[in-house]
Amino acid sequence: MKPASFEYRAPEQLDELLELLADDFTDVRVIAGGQSLVPMMNFRLSTPELLLDLRRVDELGALEHRPDGALSVGATVTQARLLRQLEQQGGWPVLAEGIRHIGHPQIRSRGTVCGSLAHHDPTAELPALAVALDARMTVAGPQGRRTVAAADFFTTYYETVLEPGELLAEVVFPAWPAARGWGFRELARRRGDFALVGAVATVDRDAAGATAEAVALVLFGVGERPVRLGGVEQALAGKPLDAAALASVEPLVAEAIDPVDDLHASADYRREIAVQLSVGALADAWERSSARV
Repeated sequence: MKPASFEYRAPEQLDELLELLADDFTDVRVIAGGQSLVPMMNFRLSTPELLLDLRRVDELGALEHRPDGALSVGATVTQARLLRQLEQQGGWPVLAEGIRHIGHPQIRSRGTVCGSLAHHDPTAELPALAVALDARMTVAGPQGRRTVAAADFFTTYYETVLEPGELLAEVVFPAWPAARGWGFRELARRRGDFALVGAVATVDRDAAGATAEAVALVLFGVGERPVRLGGVEQALAGKPLDAAALASVEPLVAEAIDPVDDLHASADYRREIAVQLSVGALADAWERSSARV
């Protein structure tokens, strides 16, 4: 298969890029890694009139730790580059683990973090990780920049709050507390495939280390966007995550999600797996957590 004809531009300045995005084209798409967009173009599921290459805009390639401890990831930072930095400098171990589950090394070497977020496949790892970690999305457009919480960024299958003429310029992950525990589990038919279901969990213990002060649990592959289970989080707050506590949330997980049947798995199967992965991720997070210093 070959893509339909299109115009190609590779601006070197962000202002120039935003001007081109705002031009009077019927369909404009931006490309950095192209791991999702190029196959869609080859199958003519996407037929942009103008394709804008982001890779020459140096500003979009920033990857840095901010003074407040947050991690800033620019639009052209690849998943492999972020993973290398996390492995070398530490912090955000659940993010590193999630990235390791994305496709294969060849995919991660080209695919970008922000590209996966903006594409928003609801079975992908990065959108769920962004929601679980309370990431902030920096959206750039003709009216300037705006910040959107990850929980509000994803709307439905392959759609986000990005408006025509806007792009996801950066994602910022808040500082990672050293005592925070984490869990990441997913089920895929083969290593590197999109997950049938996945779970991301974090736990912060209280000062004494006896109970969970804060819990985050996000599922992916069970709905039209990442599903944060606030009811489960509230039910576990203030408790030790022992076997009884974890067993008590199983029906809460099952009731909180509404997966659909598809050619890969039935809704009932996804629900059952979601329960098991949730319990496992929470147990891992509790075991890896420690008392706040």
